[in-house]
Amino acid sequence: MSDYTGGLQDERSLREDLAAAYRLIAHFDMTDLVYTHLSVRLPGEAHRFLVNPYGLLFEEVTASSLVVVDADGHPSQETSWPVNPAGFVIHSAVHRARPDAACVMHTHTLAGMTVAAQDCGILPLNQISMEFHGRVGFHSYEGIAADDNLSERERLVRDLGDNIGLILQNHGLMTVGETVAQTFYRIWYLEQA
Repeated sequence: MSDYTGGLQDERSLREDLAAAYRLIAHFDMTDLVYTHLSVRLPGEAHRFLVNPYGLLFEEVTASSLVVVDADGHPSQETSWPVNPAGFVIHSAVHRARPDAACVMHTHTLAGMTVAAQDCGILPLNQISMEFHGRVGFHSYEGIAADDNLSERERLVRDLGDNIGLILQNHGLMTVGETVAQTFYRIWYLEQA
């Protein structure tokens, strides 16, 4: 992944970093076939972000296959692949509300869903889990995040607060960060916790 030095990255660098993250998520077996998603906000005022095309496995995602989605969830580029509506709801909520959350990663791993099924969340039992103590919110399950339930975006943002991660009850995990690399670091370690 590209080195982040505090300046804005161009779209090409962001595409390369996000595609690399998709490949890493696949390599570490943190996918749910095609049903999870990672995104990165593009520079500018338009609330546009890159997300995977719905239907490609993570190991198939490339920098050029990523889709630019506008603030309303519509692809703002020509694409032969649809965009996952649940991905739009979750990612658009966070990208709109958290200027510091340039990247959002959401997974449905067995470990993540197991923790998400427990009321206690992540217990502070070891060094890795202590890194997340007091830094992860909890969002109650509302069903599949679909574009006909845009009101869930407000509750997602409220429950995330200023945390670096979120446990989505009976669903999975999510992390946010200023860069793709930072967000990947957080989701990988949240999975380990």
